[in-house]
Amino acid sequence: MSTPSGWPDEHPPETTSPPPETRPENEDAPGPAESSAPDAEHTPGGLHDGARDTTGEDSQRARASRRSPWNRRRDRVLATALAVVCVAAGVVVWLFSDSHATTHRTASEPPPRLEGPASVPGSLAERWRADSAATPVPLAQGGFVITGSDGTVAGRDPLTGEVRWEYGRDLELCTVGTAWSKAVAVYRKDAGCSEVTQLDPATGQRTAQRNGDAESPTRLVVDGGHVTTTGTRLINTWRSDLVKTLEYGRVPAPVNPNRQPRPDCHYSTVAAGGDRVGVIEHCPNETGARLTVLKAAGDEADEPEQVFSALLPETTAQLVAMSDERVAVALPERRQLFVWDYGGKQVGTFDLAVPSDDLAAVPESGAVSTAVGREQLYWFTGSSTVALSLPDLRPRWTVEGTLGAGTVFAGEYVVPIPGGLAALDERTGAVTRTVAVDRRGHSGPVELEATGPVLLEQRGGTLVALR
Repeated sequence: MSTPSGWPDEHPPETTSPPPETRPENEDAPGPAESSAPDAEHTPGGLHDGARDTTGEDSQRARASRRSPWNRRRDRVLATALAVVCVAAGVVVWLFSDSHATTHRTASEPPPRLEGPASVPGSLAERWRADSAATPVPLAQGGFVITGSDGTVAGRDPLTGEVRWEYGRDLELCTVGTAWSKAVAVYRKDAGCSEVTQLDPATGQRTAQRNGDAESPTRLVVDGGHVTTTGTRLINTWRSDLVKTLEYGRVPAPVNPNRQPRPDCHYSTVAAGGDRVGVIEHCPNETGARLTVLKAAGDEADEPEQVFSALLPETTAQLVAMSDERVAVALPERRQLFVWDYGGKQVGTFDLAVPSDDLAAVPESGAVSTAVGREQLYWFTGSSTVALSLPDLRPRWTVEGTLGAGTVFAGEYVVPIPGGLAALDERTGAVTRTVAVDRRGHSGPVELEATGPVLLEQRGGTLVALR
């Protein structure tokens, strides 16, 4: 039965009030003073003979009279509402979380083992192609070919192009590269290319992740122990566990201000080598471009340690390459290659048989096109391929009319040319033979890489596999 207020009866049915206590008529009721004062005639329990202790009954009635804090309707409604809000909040957090915005499928079986041909085949035909706008060069690592497009990095079977693993985000994919035998994907988040993910190229498993401050567009420049992002105002360098070891330039929201030596300069080209990072700077109130070489890993990442810095005699320059011992810069007006050692001393000046327009062009990615052969480094200027000896970066020969830096394939060095490939004698640069390739009208630059019997061509935003 409910009370008039609508609440349930405060006393459960099984709880009843005890009957009133009766006294003998001749027993005087104790007055207030008597009931509160001790009496020598009380029984050891503190009661008069025949008296009854009602303390427990009073406590029981008091407990029964208290309402449970969760026994009211409004409390139950409030508790239900709180539970609904918590569940809804969890769903919203999951919907907008990185986990919900990520697709990830790993390889179910190991990559195929492929042997390369004994020599470059007499003919090559297209076997498959894939969109790969985020890879500036072909990537082959861990037995798979790695492509990047529409937010997804994929590991593909070299022979068929079949996707064996993939990692995707609902973000723009800035660039993909390889370093430390891993794939490194950089995604655009917030203002720049700031989400960096490292993947095992043989399985697609994620092995490391970090947030950085790379600019957009950017490209990864790889040295043996470090990888560096290009940029016009800021460059970042990470080691193999993606811990940042260098930031140089205009640092957003610096924790420790006034640690950057020239934050008002902007950059055109970046290179790396010998655990060092080089950059061509263009600074206010300076009469020429500036070459600056930094340690890839100093004591503090936000306080760059300069190896040396030199003001150049021209306002335009290209940082071509860095080896373990030297750094080379091309100057377009002079059509010369200047070479320094890491003590800051200029140790060589070499004439270049390359058009000035090639040397004056600033690559959009911030890095010139180079490839490493067995004994030399190859530099694509935009119209020619130049061989530089290692480790002193001295020019050895130039082949004109090429489309890229080339690569080693089947024991020979090949470079792309209009209509096909040219196999070169690495000592002299002489063309030993050519192989026709139908590029379906593509006439721009071509980057090469090889894996087993497959030759890969990066043609703009498309990767093509030839065999």
